[in-house]
Amino acid sequence: MKRHLIAILFAVFPVLALASEGGPLFKANIDVSDKQSLQRGARLFVNYCLSCHSARFQRYNRMARDLGLSDSQVIQNLMFAADKIYEHMTVAMPREEAKEWFGAPPPDLTLIARRRGPDWLYTYLLTFYEDDKRPFGVNNWRFPNVSMPHVLWELQGIQKPVYKTEKDAEGHEHMVIERLQLVKKGKLTPEQYQSAVRDLVAFLAYMGEPVQLERQRIGFWVLLYLVVFAVLSYLLKKEYWKDVH
Repeated sequence: MKRHLIAILFAVFPVLALASEGGPLFKANIDVSDKQSLQRGARLFVNYCLSCHSARFQRYNRMARDLGLSDSQVIQNLMFAADKIYEHMTVAMPREEAKEWFGAPPPDLTLIARRRGPDWLYTYLLTFYEDDKRPFGVNNWRFPNVSMPHVLWELQGIQKPVYKTEKDAEGHEHMVIERLQLVKKGKLTPEQYQSAVRDLVAFLAYMGEPVQLERQRIGFWVLLYLVVFAVLSYLLKKEYWKDVH
């Protein structure tokens, strides 16, 4: 029972397990300016993540505006746990029941991309593998011993680890994962699944900072203004001091 509770804490508060992270880190190569990618990612998020994880700092109407969707499109296709378009993306699972089932509610994902980074999330969602010793029958190469089910397994399929032998600094041999092998196909090909995960991570990155594109656009003009102002200031300084020198 005690070990089970510790596993749940690692799932709900992953920061506690940072020291145990390992495995590869793949490049996500997301594009938050691609609205179609964000729309596909939003669909994946509400279908596979929003049943347990909330995004309570994100409003549906803000998402509609930023992703180029109409309110009716969002209401019909992306709102399963809310009634009004201006509501936040709250979790469908009641917090009281989540606390009873898992010991604590699953974490909110609004800012997860800013805390973990897109590459980490992309790698994490690609590297689940079968492990009968874990509570949900799966483990993760990037985040070992995480107690979270692989909610996208129907899309990806089932992977198993291929091990190799390595020696540590003291010369002791131990088995480590060399790669993951797909042993049961999912609904998507590996390439299609990688593209789907990239869309989902792009949406998570958008939620972490919805104004990032606007900030970058304004930042360009601010920097250009500073450059022009610096040039004019230098020319004005030369004009004022030319008689002195």
